[in-house]
Amino acid sequence: MRTSCSSFPVRGDELLEDVPLVVAPIHIFKSSPSPASAASEGVEITYGTALKLMHEKTKFRLHSHDVPYGSGSGQQSVTGFPNVDDSNSYWVVRPEPDTSAKQGDTIKSGTIIRLQHMKTRKWLHSHLHASPISGNLEVSCFGGEGESDTGDYWRLEIEGTGKIWKQDQRIRLQHVDTGGYLHSHDKKYARIAGGQQEVCGVRDKRADNVWLAAEGVYLPVSESKSS
Repeated sequence: MRTSCSSFPVRGDELLEDVPLVVAPIHIFKSSPSPASAASEGVEITYGTALKLMHEKTKFRLHSHDVPYGSGSGQQSVTGFPNVDDSNSYWVVRPEPDTSAKQGDTIKSGTIIRLQHMKTRKWLHSHLHASPISGNLEVSCFGGEGESDTGDYWRLEIEGTGKIWKQDQRIRLQHVDTGGYLHSHDKKYARIAGGQQEVCGVRDKRADNVWLAAEGVYLPVSESKSS
């Protein structure tokens, strides 16, 4: 069956209205990966996929919303969100600008990628400002369509022996400019984003800065890559 990904409800009444129209078979994941289900699927993640990233240790999802930090850069805040049913936790996987990579291409370990927040169209970003709670590297959302810089670049590191990013694999994202790893912990905000936990960057490669691709619309591998 061939269909359009732009009209699929993913959870409840969530619609991925901002995912580019693609006429091809797609994979819809409505719940977080489990070892059994994920291992049996092994779906390759491609550019253009809209997904949620789950922090392995706390199970919170990488999240953003149109609320600025009250300190540091004052840019759009990024947090960890406790619930699965939230449309502000979708991120579209994009390549570096000015490369030959295109929608539907698979992504190798070591590749520099960008993550675009689907609702606000801003980029997952980091810099040397201090994060609000822990004082680590602040992670924010910044820029927009046609406005991106190296502060939006993250190097994909796949844990284990796999070389191509798949839905069941444990990953780290290392920020290119600062060297910080995308990180979260159980320290939570009390106001505005109450109940949400801090997301920041840490320069140490630790067991608690591992993430997993969870719910999302997984676009197929392009025919030129799969043939």
